[in-house]
Amino acid sequence: MRIAGAPISWGVCEVPGWGHQMAPGRVLAEMRDTGLAATEFGPDGFLPADPAERSALLAEYGLGAVGGFVPVVLHDPGHDPLPDVERALAGFGDARTLVLAAATGLDGYDQRPALTDDGWRTLLANLDRVADLAAARGLLATLHPHVGTVVEGPAEVDRVLAGSRIGLCLDTGHLLIGGTDPLALARAASGRIAHVHLKDVDASLAARVRAGELAYTEAVRQGVYRPLGKGDVDIPGIVDALAAAGYTGWYVMEQDTILTAEPPPGTGPIDDVRTSVAFMETA
Repeated sequence: MRIAGAPISWGVCEVPGWGHQMAPGRVLAEMRDTGLAATEFGPDGFLPADPAERSALLAEYGLGAVGGFVPVVLHDPGHDPLPDVERALAGFGDARTLVLAAATGLDGYDQRPALTDDGWRTLLANLDRVADLAAARGLLATLHPHVGTVVEGPAEVDRVLAGSRIGLCLDTGHLLIGGTDPLALARAASGRIAHVHLKDVDASLAARVRAGELAYTEAVRQGVYRPLGKGDVDIPGIVDALAAAGYTGWYVMEQDTILTAEPPPGTGPIDDVRTSVAFMETA
């Protein structure tokens, strides 16, 4: 099993005003110290944009690069997303996985529009165009169902699976918050799962987000994401289902976090990451 991390577990996020942003040196050192083998890039500007510089920096901490999370507007008939994707892929270097989000065009993840039929046709066509573009460059494109994007809930996930060829990023947390059972999806659509984000979730807070009682960002602040094994997602069941289906890709551990200040050395997000790593070692 290939286990990686992501800067979001240290509160490093692309959303403006998300919270305190920890420096790369500390985040990468703590990834190394918890035994992670690789990382996703994090938001633009967190790691060097030049692939050679980024690889050299990661190598200083014994880490490899998995790929990057790239939010792109895909549903607007008047906007061609391929130039945006090409610019992102040009900086991937030896990282091979594009984690695409169907962005709304709005900042943050607390509100989203409902797509028209024309929007859906455009989105589905663009997903295949992006998948083909990435494949032509030897990369793997995946679509990440994500709270606050235009692909969030079960009906939207099903529509992507039925209407496009792109692989799926199985994010166990975003799926559950959006109303999809990630274990059921792992079993039913194993052939489309090309990348995995392992998250655990407090189901009671997730239900309040789905009901519109609690904004997503506030739910993150209140701890909707938990260390692996401390929430309500059947992580071992999902891993077993994917292994039985022959999945050999990355498992990226994520616990989306909002920080208000720099934690004292040796404390902070690293404690939860250690808990998650220990859980995976015994799961």
